[in-house]
Amino acid sequence: MVFAAVLAGGKGVRMGNTDTPKQYFELGGKPVIIHTVEKFFLNDRIDEIIVLCPKQWVAHTKDLIDKYIPDGKKVSVIEGGVSRNGTLENAIEFIENNFETDEDTVIVTHDAVRPFLTHRIIVENVDAALKYGAADTVIPATDTIVESADGSIISSIPERKLMYQGQTPQSFRLKELEKTLASLTEEEKGVLTDACKIFTIKNKPVYMVDGEVFNIKITYPYDLKVAETLLKGKDTDA
Repeated sequence: MVFAAVLAGGKGVRMGNTDTPKQYFELGGKPVIIHTVEKFFLNDRIDEIIVLCPKQWVAHTKDLIDKYIPDGKKVSVIEGGVSRNGTLENAIEFIENNFETDEDTVIVTHDAVRPFLTHRIIVENVDAALKYGAADTVIPATDTIVESADGSIISSIPERKLMYQGQTPQSFRLKELEKTLASLTEEEKGVLTDACKIFTIKNKPVYMVDGEVFNIKITYPYDLKVAETLLKGKDTDA
């Protein structure tokens, strides 16, 4: 089976003075999170979808699924964790407790606030996870990347042609992800920034899937304006 885990645990603090998490902001007449869930719902490689959100938003999210996604039986809404890592662990636990899993079970994890992922990206993530065990969606870096150890002085400037910008989905064979996650020390868990780092800090390979420039993450108010323009002017369903 192939599971999509839509990570909607963010509170949107960078969106300004608002009590509404950014995944619930309206985009083209419906919440951002619905655009994202729909992409997985309509993809025939995805068997089940788990949406993970803050506890106080679970009931509201279920209502949104009922309103916008007819016959959304394969969509489950559950509480996320305190951290991104905790949210991922909640997704894994839910899958293991409610479904039969095996070595070919795949989990595709995706930011709820990246509503412009394409069906190609989803399919290539599933295929890469099955073949390699772990996959990350990336695009080549177009800007020069500058590293600073202290936040004030440049430590190094890596060669740009070797740099990529990480997006999501990030996809894994579920059993391999569980095993690798369980092997982490508390110190290693403390430096996790995304799911693929679980593999890289254990020196396990992560295959790269080509993303899209328009697969943006809605983080700041400006991003919402860009998203509205993308929605009106570009077909991103390829």
